[in-house]
Amino acid sequence: MKAYVFPGQGAQFSGMGKDLYDNVPKAAAMFEQANQILGFCITDLMFAGSDADLKQTKVTQPAIFLHSVILACSLPDFRPQMVAGHSLGEFSALVAAGAMNFEDGLRLVAARAMAMQKACEREPSTMAAVLGMDDNKVEEICASVNGVVVAANYNCSGQLVISGAVKAVEEACEKLKAAGAKRALLLPVSGAFHSPLMEPARVELEAAIQATILNTPICPVYQNVDAKPYTDPESIKKNLIAQLTAPVCWKQTVQNMVADGLTTCVELGPGNVLQGLVKKIAPEVTTEGKQAL
Repeated sequence: MKAYVFPGQGAQFSGMGKDLYDNVPKAAAMFEQANQILGFCITDLMFAGSDADLKQTKVTQPAIFLHSVILACSLPDFRPQMVAGHSLGEFSALVAAGAMNFEDGLRLVAARAMAMQKACEREPSTMAAVLGMDDNKVEEICASVNGVVVAANYNCSGQLVISGAVKAVEEACEKLKAAGAKRALLLPVSGAFHSPLMEPARVELEAAIQATILNTPICPVYQNVDAKPYTDPESIKKNLIAQLTAPVCWKQTVQNMVADGLTTCVELGPGNVLQGLVKKIAPEVTTEGKQAL
């Protein structure tokens, strides 16, 4: 079985999507529609913006979403048997699989980006990558720290991202290194994504998600919160709302897709991070990536 997977924040690069805009009329029309919906020319920033431009939360998330979704819509042979997305990428997966329309998906992603940015500004917070330690041990050490610090991204065995208040994350990193982690390093992010500190963003986004019409997708969508496949629109909404404060169960998602018959995994959009993670989790799966037609 073939799955398409969609990347999350951090995969952006200057020039992303330009090949589609220049060569696919349908794609160009979708990009122009996105400029109107967002109220600014995101295409200028995607095609020629600096790294600093693309790191703005209000730009990063819609840009990655647009590149991924418009590419999926441009593929003549896009017939997924299963889909999944990493964090932000879950919105791309849902639109690509027909669970929500392009316009609603973009509006939700833009609202998500702004809600997360506001939550980040409430309290100094960050994330850190922990390498070379068992997940259970990382969880145990985080639980021993005063303050908010939790497991946020289960990326693959031996690679877990923690998230929380700056002081708590820094303390956890020191404890993790002392306990034998190969590395525990702070990430250049603006806040504690997928942690309890995103609760204000979750509350803000809940109303927008509840007001959005969702359809039954054309294939199962494996969602971040529990790595299980869903096709029921109400269940999908519930999981999307929970996603902001819950960890991304990516390792478990790939394992579940493999158990359900996954043989080929195609990453759509910027970067190749998910291909690398899939290879580490399930070496037997054939992986490929597309950034253009």
